[in-house]
Amino acid sequence: MNKPNSIQEEINSSLQSGNACCHFLQNILCSGLLPKNINIKIYRTVILRVVLCGCETWSVTLREERRLRVFGNRVLRRVFGIKRDELTGEWKKLHNEELNDLYCSPNIVRRIKWRRMRRAGHVERMGERRCVYRVLLGKIEGKRQLGRPRRGWENNIKIELWERDVGCVDRIELALDRDSWREFVNAVMNLRVP
Repeated sequence: MNKPNSIQEEINSSLQSGNACCHFLQNILCSGLLPKNINIKIYRTVILRVVLCGCETWSVTLREERRLRVFGNRVLRRVFGIKRDELTGEWKKLHNEELNDLYCSPNIVRRIKWRRMRRAGHVERMGERRCVYRVLLGKIEGKRQLGRPRRGWENNIKIELWERDVGCVDRIELALDRDSWREFVNAVMNLRVP
């Protein structure tokens, strides 16, 4: 049963598209003929673009963040392959920490946060009269369902502001100054996510 206002279906569809793209490029990604940096560029420019299409509007929960990180790590394991243990001489898969050391670019969760924060700045500067502003930041009329409200898009923005110790600053004023907002968005990109 699908919950209302859940983006789980959209994330499933994106991950399926990413898996299909990865399967299509499997021979290239696993090939030892191409240098690793070319394979990483293919991962960033082709596979990540397919998976992250429309992620600016996602309200991602911790479970979905984990699924996205698992997908990213699985593709990176294909790119980097297996390695031989120096002590035992056995072949083994790379651990997540080793993947993070080898892949120095931001992981998939940080890219989502970065894109969402860029979009939030654009939306804040649009004003209340624009349709996009009303869709992303508007309030729904009527009664709310019982239970705790779901974490929405605006709540994710507030959480990311608090993570960077900017929560006390008015988000709208910060977004109106493009240079300070750009610095903030770049700080979100450099935020270390486990």
